[in-house]
Amino acid sequence: MSEKLYIVIPAYNEEDNIKNVAEEWYPIVEKYGTESQLVIINDGSKDNTLSLLKELEVDMPLLTVLDKTNSGHGATLLYGYHYALEQGADYIFQTDSDGQTLPEEFAVFWENREKFDAVIGYRNHREDGASRVFVTKVLKLVLRMIFGVKVTDANTPFRLMTRDVLSRYIGEVPHNFNLTNVLLTVFFIKGGEKVHFIPITFRPRQGGVNSINFKRIIKIGIQAFKDFRKINTIWVENHKTKE
Repeated sequence: MSEKLYIVIPAYNEEDNIKNVAEEWYPIVEKYGTESQLVIINDGSKDNTLSLLKELEVDMPLLTVLDKTNSGHGATLLYGYHYALEQGADYIFQTDSDGQTLPEEFAVFWENREKFDAVIGYRNHREDGASRVFVTKVLKLVLRMIFGVKVTDANTPFRLMTRDVLSRYIGEVPHNFNLTNVLLTVFFIKGGEKVHFIPITFRPRQGGVNSINFKRIIKIGIQAFKDFRKINTIWVENHKTKE
C-alpha cells in the first residue's frame, strides 16, 4: 500500500527561521511513508529565504523547493496542496515556516491517519500573544454563526489530510482566498467527514517578524466575514443540487 507523505510549508521572508525549520521537518519525510517529500514554497520572498532553501536542497534529496510570485498565505497553501495532489501524494500535512510547531508531535497524527479523513491540531495553550488568541475565538464564533458548525480550531497550521478528502473539497476554495485552511476545515465538517482534533504545542515565533500585524488581521477578518456569507450560500446551493 502506497503511503506517500507530502509536507507542505509556505514561506515568506523567513530567512531567520527557514534553515532550522527545514532541518527539523526533513527527518519526518525520511521516516514516514514512502517516496515522501518536504515541499517548501517560497512565496516571492524579498529576503534570502529562496537562496537559503536552494542551498539546503543540494544536500536534501527529499526536499523540493518551489518558487512563485507573492500571493499570500492562503493562495500559497492552495498552490502547495495542488502540487502535492498532482505528484500523487496519499497524505498531505501542512505546517508553517515560523518554527511555532514541533515535529516530534507529528507521530500521533500519523498513527491516526487510517482512522480519520483529517487530523487537525488545536492550539490548547498558545504562546503567540493574547491578540491572536482573541482572533481565534472570534473566528470560532463567526464560523458558528455563518456556517452553523462548531470548530475546535479552524486555522491551525498543523494538519494531516488524506488525498481523498482534500481532493473532494479543494475545488470549493476560491482562488487566492486568504483563509484556505479555515474553509477546508469548515467544508470537512459540513461534509460529514471524519475529522479529529489533537492538542499541540504552539510556541512563539522563533525568529524574524510576522508579516501580518493585528491591524491587518482585523482587515482580513472583516473581508473574510463578507466572503464567508457568499461562500456558505454557494455551498448550500451546490449541495442541494448534489442531494
